[in-house]
Amino acid sequence: MSTCTPLARLYRRHRYLLALLEAIGGQASNTDFQKLLFLFSKETANPPLYEFVPYKYGAFSFTSYADRLKLIEKGLLIRSSDHWELAADAEAAIYPEAGYRTDAASFVSRLGWMRGRELIAYTYKHFPYYATHSEIASDILSSDSSALDAIRKSKPSTKIPGLATIGYEGKSIEAYLNLLLHDGVTLLCDVRRNPISRKYGFSKRVLATGCSRVGIRYEHMPQLGIESSKRHNLSSQEDYNELFARYSIEYLPRQEKELTIISSWIESGERVALTCYEEDVRQCHRGCVAKIIQSCSEDFQVKHL
Repeated sequence: MSTCTPLARLYRRHRYLLALLEAIGGQASNTDFQKLLFLFSKETANPPLYEFVPYKYGAFSFTSYADRLKLIEKGLLIRSSDHWELAADAEAAIYPEAGYRTDAASFVSRLGWMRGRELIAYTYKHFPYYATHSEIASDILSSDSSALDAIRKSKPSTKIPGLATIGYEGKSIEAYLNLLLHDGVTLLCDVRRNPISRKYGFSKRVLATGCSRVGIRYEHMPQLGIESSKRHNLSSQEDYNELFARYSIEYLPRQEKELTIISSWIESGERVALTCYEEDVRQCHRGCVAKIIQSCSEDFQVKHL
């Protein structure tokens, strides 16, 4: 029987989050804490503790809010809809010997005193990409035309219509969405038969919500998926090649309706990304789908993100 306690199962990023909240006084508004966590993550670790996407008030981490719910369940944060607040038991979760408090205190002494408009403006000026979807940038930076110009220049250029593919293996939801944004993707087509995942952010409902919040349309086409039973015992690239050859010859031609729909999206001006799990497109059926769609047109190349 396992003897692990709930506190022992906390991730390093959880302890840093709690240490930061403690260092700024134990409480902060949603927007202030999100911006402070963003700056802290940029400075404290490589890779960062949390990754962020450009959202309506600037840098935002979906993962941090999922962690917030976990920490509330563990009794380390107090439940609130408008602010983050440490619970009385949180102190025990911040291991002093690991340097969490030292790192948090160092950050707060330099930047952690900012709040409100000043804090938002600082993040916009120093990290303009994360303000590219902001609904308040023109107000926050009304007297700083150079900062607003930097935000406009940081916005990924609009890509021509076409087709890309992406797997979420090894990626956070934020890193995944940033790849889509940087490539100019306007529509994400999920080709998993069963769009569920133990990895946060990639089950159908959560993924669709994340896409919509950064301006990307989500569509699910389970008809293009491969039954999980057919993916058992794949131990080499040759096994994958054999599976995908059968899929391309025996199954895909019967999905003419779905393939035609994807082609019509591209023809109408969308930049479509096909998505599934595997990072390596050679081990994912999305590559087969992309190949057959591309074969019907000579107007675009497929990009594997």
